[in-house]
Amino acid sequence: MTFIWQYFIHLRYLPPEIITIIISMLPIAELRVSLPLAISSLGLSWWQAYFFSVLGNFIPVYFILRFIGPVSNWLSNHFKLFRKFFAWLFERTRRKLTKNYQLYGLWALALFVAIPLPVTGAWTGALAAWLFGLDWKKSIFFILLGIMLAGVIVTLITTGVLEFSSWLV
Repeated sequence: MTFIWQYFIHLRYLPPEIITIIISMLPIAELRVSLPLAISSLGLSWWQAYFFSVLGNFIPVYFILRFIGPVSNWLSNHFKLFRKFFAWLFERTRRKLTKNYQLYGLWALALFVAIPLPVTGAWTGALAAWLFGLDWKKSIFFILLGIMLAGVIVTLITTGVLEFSSWLV
Protein backbone atom coordinates (compact mmCIF):
# COMPACT_ATOMS: atom_id res chain seq x y z
CA MET A 1 0.00 0.00 0.00
CA THR A 2 2.99 2.32 0.34
CA PHE A 3 3.17 2.93 -3.43
CA ILE A 4 -0.32 4.46 -3.35
CA TRP A 5 0.92 7.21 -1.04
CA GLN A 6 3.54 8.19 -3.64
CA TYR A 7 0.70 9.21 -5.95
CA PHE A 8 -1.45 10.79 -3.28
CA ILE A 9 1.26 12.35 -1.09
CA HIS A 10 -0.36 15.78 -1.30
CA LEU A 11 -3.55 14.33 0.21
CA ARG A 12 -1.82 13.41 3.46
CA TYR A 13 -2.88 16.65 5.12
CA LEU A 14 -6.56 15.93 4.58
CA PRO A 15 -8.70 14.01 7.08
CA PRO A 16 -8.79 10.25 6.39
CA GLU A 17 -12.51 10.41 5.66
CA ILE A 18 -11.96 12.91 2.82
CA ILE A 19 -9.05 10.89 1.43
CA THR A 20 -11.27 7.80 1.45
CA ILE A 21 -14.05 9.64 -0.40
CA ILE A 22 -11.64 11.04 -3.00
CA ILE A 23 -10.01 7.69 -3.73
CA SER A 24 -13.36 5.89 -3.94
CA MET A 25 -14.54 8.46 -6.51
CA LEU A 26 -11.70 7.54 -8.89
CA PRO A 27 -12.52 5.24 -11.81
CA ILE A 28 -10.98 1.76 -11.57
CA ALA A 29 -9.84 2.36 -7.96
CA GLU A 30 -13.33 2.97 -6.58
CA LEU A 31 -14.06 1.35 -3.23
CA ARG A 32 -11.97 -1.73 -3.95
CA VAL A 33 -8.91 0.46 -3.26
CA SER A 34 -10.32 3.04 -0.83
CA LEU A 35 -11.82 0.56 1.63
CA PRO A 36 -8.69 -1.54 2.28
CA LEU A 37 -6.57 1.61 2.34
CA ALA A 38 -8.87 3.33 4.83
CA ILE A 39 -8.84 0.31 7.14
CA SER A 40 -5.18 -0.65 6.87
CA SER A 41 -3.41 2.70 6.44
CA LEU A 42 -5.74 5.56 7.33
CA GLY A 43 -6.89 4.21 10.68
CA LEU A 44 -10.60 4.18 10.04
CA SER A 45 -12.78 1.47 11.56
CA TRP A 46 -14.35 -0.96 9.11
CA TRP A 47 -17.76 0.72 9.34
CA GLN A 48 -16.29 4.21 8.80
CA ALA A 49 -14.27 2.94 5.85
CA TYR A 50 -17.37 1.26 4.44
CA PHE A 51 -19.56 4.37 4.82
CA PHE A 52 -17.10 6.84 3.29
CA SER A 53 -16.09 4.46 0.50
CA VAL A 54 -19.70 3.79 -0.48
CA LEU A 55 -20.49 7.51 -0.31
CA GLY A 56 -17.49 8.47 -2.45
CA ASN A 57 -18.09 5.69 -4.94
CA PHE A 58 -21.72 6.78 -5.35
CA ILE A 59 -21.04 10.50 -5.94
CA PRO A 60 -19.90 10.20 -9.59
CA VAL A 61 -22.88 8.00 -10.54
CA TYR A 62 -25.36 10.87 -10.69
CA PHE A 63 -23.04 13.01 -12.80
CA ILE A 64 -22.21 10.16 -15.16
CA LEU A 65 -25.86 9.31 -15.72
CA ARG A 66 -26.86 12.95 -16.26
CA PHE A 67 -23.92 14.19 -18.34
CA ILE A 68 -22.26 11.30 -20.23
CA GLY A 69 -24.53 11.73 -23.24
CA PRO A 70 -23.92 15.43 -23.91
CA VAL A 71 -20.23 15.24 -22.99
CA SER A 72 -19.47 12.17 -25.13
CA ASN A 73 -21.39 13.64 -28.07
CA TRP A 74 -19.54 16.93 -27.89
CA LEU A 75 -16.11 15.28 -27.53
CA SER A 76 -16.86 12.78 -30.32
CA ASN A 77 -17.97 15.57 -32.65
CA HIS A 78 -14.86 17.66 -31.99
CA PHE A 79 -12.07 15.11 -31.56
CA LYS A 80 -11.38 11.98 -33.61
CA LEU A 81 -9.51 10.36 -30.72
CA PHE A 82 -12.55 10.64 -28.45
CA ARG A 83 -14.84 9.29 -31.18
CA LYS A 84 -12.66 6.16 -31.37
CA PHE A 85 -12.37 5.91 -27.59
CA PHE A 86 -16.12 6.18 -26.96
CA ALA A 87 -16.88 3.72 -29.77
CA TRP A 88 -14.51 1.20 -28.14
CA LEU A 89 -15.75 1.86 -24.60
CA PHE A 90 -19.44 1.70 -25.48
CA GLU A 91 -19.06 -1.49 -27.53
CA ARG A 92 -17.05 -3.16 -24.77
CA THR A 93 -19.59 -2.18 -22.11
CA ARG A 94 -22.53 -3.41 -24.21
CA ARG A 95 -20.78 -6.72 -24.88
CA LYS A 96 -20.09 -7.32 -21.18
CA LEU A 97 -23.59 -6.61 -19.92
CA THR A 98 -26.10 -7.34 -22.71
CA LYS A 99 -26.67 -11.05 -22.09
CA ASN A 100 -27.05 -10.68 -18.33
CA TYR A 101 -29.29 -7.65 -18.68
CA GLN A 102 -31.61 -9.58 -20.99
CA LEU A 103 -31.84 -12.36 -18.41
CA TYR A 104 -31.98 -10.45 -15.13
CA GLY A 105 -32.95 -6.85 -15.91
CA LEU A 106 -31.83 -4.21 -13.46
CA TRP A 107 -30.60 -6.86 -11.03
CA ALA A 108 -27.85 -7.61 -13.56
CA LEU A 109 -26.75 -4.00 -13.21
CA ALA A 110 -26.54 -4.32 -9.42
CA LEU A 111 -24.60 -7.60 -9.65
CA PHE A 112 -22.26 -6.16 -12.29
CA VAL A 113 -21.46 -3.21 -10.02
CA ALA A 114 -21.10 -5.51 -6.99
CA ILE A 115 -18.29 -7.58 -8.48
CA PRO A 116 -15.17 -6.01 -6.94
CA LEU A 117 -12.90 -6.41 -9.96
CA PRO A 118 -11.33 -3.81 -12.25
CA VAL A 119 -13.72 -2.36 -14.86
CA THR A 120 -16.79 -3.61 -13.04
CA GLY A 121 -18.08 -1.00 -10.71
CA ALA A 122 -20.15 2.13 -10.35
CA TRP A 123 -18.50 4.02 -13.20
CA THR A 124 -18.97 1.20 -15.70
CA GLY A 125 -22.42 0.39 -14.32
CA ALA A 126 -23.55 4.00 -14.79
CA LEU A 127 -22.14 3.99 -18.30
CA ALA A 128 -23.97 0.73 -19.05
CA ALA A 129 -27.23 2.12 -17.67
CA TRP A 130 -26.91 5.13 -19.97
CA LEU A 131 -25.98 2.97 -22.97
CA PHE A 132 -29.02 0.75 -22.49
CA GLY A 133 -31.26 3.77 -22.05
CA LEU A 134 -32.38 2.62 -18.61
CA ASP A 135 -34.44 4.88 -16.38
CA TRP A 136 -31.85 6.87 -14.48
CA LYS A 137 -33.76 6.90 -11.19
CA LYS A 138 -34.10 3.11 -11.18
CA SER A 139 -30.49 2.79 -12.31
CA ILE A 140 -29.28 4.93 -9.41
CA PHE A 141 -31.05 2.63 -6.94
CA PHE A 142 -29.60 -0.58 -8.45
CA ILE A 143 -26.12 0.92 -8.83
CA LEU A 144 -26.21 2.00 -5.17
CA LEU A 145 -27.29 -1.50 -4.21
CA GLY A 146 -24.35 -2.89 -6.20
CA ILE A 147 -21.93 -0.45 -4.55
CA MET A 148 -23.19 -1.48 -1.12
CA LEU A 149 -22.78 -5.18 -1.96
CA ALA A 150 -19.27 -4.57 -3.32
CA GLY A 151 -18.48 -2.70 -0.09
CA VAL A 152 -19.62 -5.67 2.00
CA ILE A 153 -17.50 -8.06 -0.09
CA VAL A 154 -14.39 -5.86 0.05
CA THR A 155 -14.85 -5.20 3.78
CA LEU A 156 -15.16 -8.91 4.53
CA ILE A 157 -12.10 -9.70 2.43
CA THR A 158 -10.07 -6.85 3.93
CA THR A 159 -10.94 -7.51 7.54
CA GLY A 160 -10.57 -11.25 7.05
CA VAL A 161 -7.13 -10.86 5.48
CA LEU A 162 -6.02 -8.45 8.20
CA GLU A 163 -7.36 -10.75 10.91
CA PHE A 164 -5.70 -13.78 9.31
CA SER A 165 -2.35 -12.00 8.87
CA SER A 166 -2.35 -10.81 12.50
CA TRP A 167 -3.11 -14.38 13.57
CA LEU A 168 -0.04 -15.60 11.66
CA VAL A 169 2.26 -13.15 13.41
